[in-house]
Amino acid sequence: MDKELRQLQTLFSGHNVKVEKCGIGKVNAALGAQRMINEWKPDCIISSGCAGGNGDDVDVQDVVVSTELAYHDVYCGTAIDSTTVYGQVQGLPARYQADPFLLRKAAELALPSLHQGLIVTGDWFVDSREKMLDIVSHFPEAMAVDMESAAIAQTCYINKVPFISFRIVSDVPLRDTNASQYHNFWESVADRSFLVTKTFVESLLAT
Repeated sequence: MDKELRQLQTLFSGHNVKVEKCGIGKVNAALGAQRMINEWKPDCIISSGCAGGNGDDVDVQDVVVSTELAYHDVYCGTAIDSTTVYGQVQGLPARYQADPFLLRKAAELALPSLHQGLIVTGDWFVDSREKMLDIVSHFPEAMAVDMESAAIAQTCYINKVPFISFRIVSDVPLRDTNASQYHNFWESVADRSFLVTKTFVESLLAT
């Protein structure tokens, strides 16, 4: 989103980093990632944005780093291939793994508000407990739910580009009503939200 882009551009001005906005949703995310790969041939792609959080120890303003990524709104059925599972695009991995080196560098940050885990993606803004309960019924271990990360991961997987996603928790839908936490997040605390991503990128540049 524009408000995320503005903050990231401010944080990374003068760095050897290309910051671009892909837009909301899986198609925009995949197109944006492919465009960046074609034009810039990046060493890696880091997705940074907001997400709904899940888990007893996940709170607003915490950051979830992807260990793996999957779709929560994809179902190809079993008529042709009985091994395809819920969330898997047939012929592709059921879950996309974050790049091991990038994940190790993220772990070295050792911040108390940083969690590593599964991020699930779908074309649905989760603004109700009922929708979140449906998602976690398929992915109970998911720590964040967003609308882009898995699509970027799939694009990077196909292009063999290292990938990792950082998602700032803007709300926890199972503890929220009508996305009130999300709206409050943008009104009060979002200006500090991308500092973890900045710290991570600086650690890469210093490697």
